Amino acid sequence: MSNSYSQSAGSESQPDRPVGKARSTGLTILLVFVTLGIWSLLWIFWSGEDLKRYRREGLGGAVHLILWIFISPVVMFLMADEVAKLYQDAGEEPPITAIWGLWFLLPLIGNIIWYVRMQSSLNNFWIARGAPAASGV
Repeated sequence: MSNSYSQSAGSESQPDRPVGKARSTGLTILLVFVTLGIWSLLWIFWSGEDLKRYRREGLGGAVHLILWIFISPVVMFLMADEVAKLYQDAGEEPPITAIWGLWFLLPLIGNIIWYVRMQSSLNNFWIARGAPAASGV
């Protein structure tokens, strides 16, 4: 299976970029609760790495992880902005923007809303470029 894809007319071709992994939204939420938040650290790292590998720029998993540990609301803005740029680079309208980081103001439920929208946006992008759909809940 090839990782290359065609883009909208007028946008540059981005051949053979490493496509990120689509992850199960429900399973990740369950694992975050069961592991008392530790799984969120893995998710932040993996998602940051996927974004950096594909875009060939950005903070990457390690920086996202360090920021998440010390000042997690900042990552909610930064990662949402990187996902928006992911779509914009492909000539598509982003389903999420940096402003989505404001969900940190609503404890717990805001984090869940942010995560569900973020993972949905990532999954849709990766699947459209050849990644297998997420398995699980």
